[in-house]
Amino acid sequence: MSKQGIVSLEGVCMNYQDLEGETPALKNIDLEVQEGEFIGIVGPSGCGKSTILSLIAGLIKPCSGQVKIEGKEVEGPSSKVGYMLQQDHLFEWRTILQNVMLGLEIQKKANEENKKKVMKLLDTYGLGDFKNHYPRQLSGGMRQRVALIRTLAVDPKILLLDEPFSALDYQTRLALSDEVADIIKKEKKTALLVTHDISEAISMCNRVIVLSKRPGVIKSSHDIHLSGEKRNPVSLRKAPEFREYFNIIWEELDVHVN
Repeated sequence: MSKQGIVSLEGVCMNYQDLEGETPALKNIDLEVQEGEFIGIVGPSGCGKSTILSLIAGLIKPCSGQVKIEGKEVEGPSSKVGYMLQQDHLFEWRTILQNVMLGLEIQKKANEENKKKVMKLLDTYGLGDFKNHYPRQLSGGMRQRVALIRTLAVDPKILLLDEPFSALDYQTRLALSDEVADIIKKEKKTALLVTHDISEAISMCNRVIVLSKRPGVIKSSHDIHLSGEKRNPVSLRKAPEFREYFNIIWEELDVHVN
């Protein structure tokens, strides 16, 4: 009998209502995420990847099935879950330190002890010297790092990453994927990453889930094992196994350009 995951989706279906009627987004999703896993979710546009994250975050409820965190059904947003979106959503009128403290302020936990923890996070991940700067003074990659640290500041058990690098140029995206993977590993977080970039999913994650076209169903799940001395995403793209994973997942996505 398999161990119950920290996150589980059991027979989850999700439909969206609009003026034209009902649109099915997800169908019969069964997924177990074990503590400490870093899972990538890939699939064609509109297949329900981000919907899965919204369900886990408690922002929406499934039409049928159950979403559970640590065995308890998700009834709404929880402090156990941190959500990092495509845009950094930093407040331009607040300093970097003030932006990172925002979640703690909302939870009424902005005490001196937690402020010291935030300062340590900023120092550890190279932003300590910028704590009194404003977002406009930072590069895109640094802003996304601030957004991640803001998410980590409230100490969630689970991190949801919804295409967090999509607005960045390719070189910054590669560098930041290295940094984010390292931070998640060091902080010992369970994470789910939604991405359109197959290479990103393979190099960052230890399991990749492939969704079908809408309504999204799980077509396959790939445990990723890449060889190499350096364990960062950029170096792992050079692993001999990388191309094989890429080709298999690309074929499963069934994306064709006419």
